Amino acid sequence: MEKVTVLSLGGSIIVPKEIDHPFLRRFTTAIRSYLEANKGRKVIIVTGGGALARQYQGAYKDLCETPKVELLDWLGIAATHLNGTLLLSLLSDYCFDPLVRDPTAEIAFKGQVLVAAGWKPGFSTDTDAVILAKRFGAKTIINLSNIAKVYTGDPKTDPSAQPLDSISWDDFRAMVGDEWIPGKNVPFDPVASRQAHQAGISVVCGDGRNIENTLAILEGREYEGTLIS
Repeated sequence: MEKVTVLSLGGSIIVPKEIDHPFLRRFTTAIRSYLEANKGRKVIIVTGGGALARQYQGAYKDLCETPKVELLDWLGIAATHLNGTLLLSLLSDYCFDPLVRDPTAEIAFKGQVLVAAGWKPGFSTDTDAVILAKRFGAKTIINLSNIAKVYTGDPKTDPSAQPLDSISWDDFRAMVGDEWIPGKNVPFDPVASRQAHQAGISVVCGDGRNIENTLAILEGREYEGTLIS
């Protein structure tokens, strides 16, 4: 089992519409339980922006005749910082470093938990997760969102879309493309996908609201989700 595990925690489950207090209580309790049972393990949690990011980006697009892509990104990044600071506060007894806003900066990683958020325009927090995985030697990223598996298409618009237990990076990247668009809703950011593929990092996509399933992935047990490798 790897010493360091990276979790890309989607903002859609931190703030689906409003801050999800019951989820955060269950999630942080589970992380504490996992770390207590595995003293030598560490987790890096990278938080997304969720509804908060979309609300601010939506307001900017509505109020500005010619919204700039870079500023849309910065609004989303600011939302990830709020979510990350909240999670860090809830796990402050395990996290002794400040919120990571630049995954390439000096990081002590003194505790068992490190919390990171958005860095700069051009990609999502999934890419920050890949950078941190490479930096700290993690070979797997657990991508937690509000979907249980990756589908062959968008199940909201394509009734023939089928869930996948596994998919190759080549096939996954053919589905999501190579271009990052702020607020784009894909299982894993195209820029992050390219970097993970090149680095030989696997990604497990699962429903982060299913806490027992998240623990199963962390502990190397059988789980429900999609392995991208």
